[in-house]
Amino acid sequence: AGVDFMRSSRGPLVLEVNASPGFGIEKITRRNVAKPIIEYIERNAKRQHKKDRVGA
Repeated sequence: AGVDFMRSSRGPLVLEVNASPGFGIEKITRRNVAKPIIEYIERNAKRQHKKDRVGA
């Protein structure tokens, strides 16, 4: 997966997650660049459960 994120005063913000990223660096380095990024987000993301209002 590809993840676009940016730093903010509250910490990193996830902007977008793509199923098919364009990581050309992975071909050159033969390393999975996305994996440690995803693992970091999974470890550090705050889980928020928001209730949706239906019919509002």
